[in-house]
Amino acid sequence: MEIDVLGPPYEAETLDLGRDDEGPVVATLVRRRAEGGSRRAVLYVHGYIDYFFQTHLADFFVAQGWDFYALDLRKYGRSLRGYQTPNFCRDVTDYYPELDRAARLVRDRDGHDTLLVNAHSTGGLITALWAHDRRAAGLVDGLLLNSPFFDFNAPWFVRRPLAAAVGGVGRGWPYRLVPLGLPSVYGQSVHRNRYGEWDYDLAWKPLGGFGVRTGWLHAIRRAQRRLRAGLAISAPVLLACSASSLRCTRWREEARSCDTVLDVAHMVRWGPMLGPHVTIARFAGGLHDLTLSPEPVRRRVLDEFARWATAYVAGPAGAAAAPTPRPATPAAPG
Repeated sequence: MEIDVLGPPYEAETLDLGRDDEGPVVATLVRRRAEGGSRRAVLYVHGYIDYFFQTHLADFFVAQGWDFYALDLRKYGRSLRGYQTPNFCRDVTDYYPELDRAARLVRDRDGHDTLLVNAHSTGGLITALWAHDRRAAGLVDGLLLNSPFFDFNAPWFVRRPLAAAVGGVGRGWPYRLVPLGLPSVYGQSVHRNRYGEWDYDLAWKPLGGFGVRTGWLHAIRRAQRRLRAGLAISAPVLLACSASSLRCTRWREEARSCDTVLDVAHMVRWGPMLGPHVTIARFAGGLHDLTLSPEPVRRRVLDEFARWATAYVAGPAGAAAAPTPRPATPAAPG
């Protein structure tokens, strides 16, 4: 591992994932160790138009006795290359190789026997399907979803027949741009140059996002349909979200205290379809990324993360254990 762009104590490791139609593909695993090491670890997976920069989240978990890892998926953040279409995939199972590699490195190479996956937004959709498909391998001990992307925040006609028609174009012309821009309201609510308190790389997470491609839309719709049909994630799940949503294209003061990206009613409706052990927690005043919410909401969110993880997931802390043999991970479908 090398020193990460965040500087010490963060380290980064590039994962070679071969090639696709645009060229060589990589993902990036970021690591921060707890003092003295730990036998339990968190793996953070970001959302769409996103990457890992939330060092306060790592600080929190490390203080709780967890080693912290974050994965920048292919074509996101640290893993984005100049010849690639930002944030693009043809199927969410495209991300399974880096999730498999990351989990194996955390568990087998670095000697952790408890793995909590903490995923935000689109990362929540991806990791929910991955945790379901990998349940026999025993990779995931807990799944903590922060505002997962289970449906599009749009009227029924737009998110069903219209999205189906546009997504259908993605089968033949996957890189065609969808003629709908993403509002910059959420970005304005979190970046310190506007109305927020956070600093991050606007080249990797632009306020107005990247262009949406038909192939990506088709992949997300297919994944959402599969999730809504019902999964059987064996690990306990915490689904955390704001108490309210706001759909708008221009800045409004209410954007400081609600989810301006997704409809939280969709998360609450479809959360029980994840598996037999799902806890739902809603936070008044929470933003789309709950961990970027203003205080004191942010503290309530993190306290609930700790309470739930202690109750349902946390194994012993202490030094990292010797690697434990586990069932082989099957190849990614599709």
